[in-house]
Amino acid sequence: TEAVVSTQSTGAEYEKKLRNKESVTVDDILKLTRITDDYLCPITANTYKIDFTKFKIRDMESGGVLFEIAKPEGASEMSLSSDPNAGRYVRYEFPPEFLKLKQIGATVEFTIGDKPVNSFRMVERHYFKDQVIKSFDFDFGFCMPSSLNTCEHIYDLPALSQELMREMVQNPFQTKSDSFYFVDGKLIMHNKADYAYNAGM
Repeated sequence: TEAVVSTQSTGAEYEKKLRNKESVTVDDILKLTRITDDYLCPITANTYKIDFTKFKIRDMESGGVLFEIAKPEGASEMSLSSDPNAGRYVRYEFPPEFLKLKQIGATVEFTIGDKPVNSFRMVERHYFKDQVIKSFDFDFGFCMPSSLNTCEHIYDLPALSQELMREMVQNPFQTKSDSFYFVDGKLIMHNKADYAYNAGM
């Protein structure tokens, strides 16, 4: 118990250090050992006005759509005034079979503001009860100003033990993720999600 408390304390201290940094880098993020308690950058850090408008997840083997969401037409930043972190958090509910999938495709559609975006990159880390279970790193590359962009990232999912899958199903929303977005190596967006794998049970 003592060692666990020490690790959690160290993680919390490191996160606090990152929140106080002027610029958070990919290397900083890769040293995280647990889900963050808070966002590591303010929503105002997105000076490039990158806006995610559609998101779809599909099973690469069957082609079946597992999840799809689109931002309502006409939605504006005005709706964020009551909650500065609205839109940064998503909750997913999947059936237990999702954990057995080997590969999924995540298609995202997003718009860019009036500035060009160089080296747009995402690092996404997934945890179950504060233990890293998978980490992904995707490069969007260059995005033109005032453009609408669509790309699909292919996730090769790690094989999970029967015991771990059972625990994840029995503990809904204890599986969590941090998604960090960088432009030119600097953190400009941080989104969070949690997951349940007991839908339909």
